[in-house]
Amino acid sequence: MFNHDKQLLQQVKVDRPNPTYAAMLQEQLGGPNGELKAAMQYISQSFRIKDPEIKDLFLDIGAEELSHMEMVAATINMLYGHDPATTSVRAGNVEPQVVGGLTPLLQDASGNPWSAQYVNSTGDLAADLLSNIAAEQRAKVVYEYLYRQINDNGVRETIDFLLNREEAHNALFREALNKVQSKGSNKDFGVDQDARLYFDLSTPGQHFSAPQPTPPAFQTPRRN
Repeated sequence: MFNHDKQLLQQVKVDRPNPTYAAMLQEQLGGPNGELKAAMQYISQSFRIKDPEIKDLFLDIGAEELSHMEMVAATINMLYGHDPATTSVRAGNVEPQVVGGLTPLLQDASGNPWSAQYVNSTGDLAADLLSNIAAEQRAKVVYEYLYRQINDNGVRETIDFLLNREEAHNALFREALNKVQSKGSNKDFGVDQDARLYFDLSTPGQHFSAPQPTPPAFQTPRRN
């Protein structure tokens, strides 16, 4: 069960309207590395999870991603800040100006509609956790690119908050991965000599030793 709290997770603000940047920020609303993708991925993955603690973690983070989506949409609304006028958008997605009445649509920055094909769910905890760790890292990269391209202090505060929350999720997923070292596909890592071969197919020379596969693990962050 989900409840909607009318208070945003963190209040958002912008210094001034910027329709072009609003179109750019659409990437984190309806893009393949955006907040809707993350929410749907973690929630749908949770449906099959039997470990109650990890299931709860996926649902908690998935629900938070929905709140991030709400923050991004609210910021886009503020950045539009005008009546529909396609001439004010110098690049990117103009469809909200044409058919959406400036509604933040479920699209990326180029106007491509969100797709469930963005969601990765295998039913294997190790694979799904690694996918989620990578998803959080990619989301951070997109936010970093967006941060560098805006001088609006209000928008930057929102992006800074969201960047830090992505890092929190990343750390939690890594901690969960350490708990499933002997489960699912992790049981099959490095089972024979074929997994310990290095094919030196580049010139000049070999820069890495033959692999000694082990289940992926991460150092658990120290808690202050």
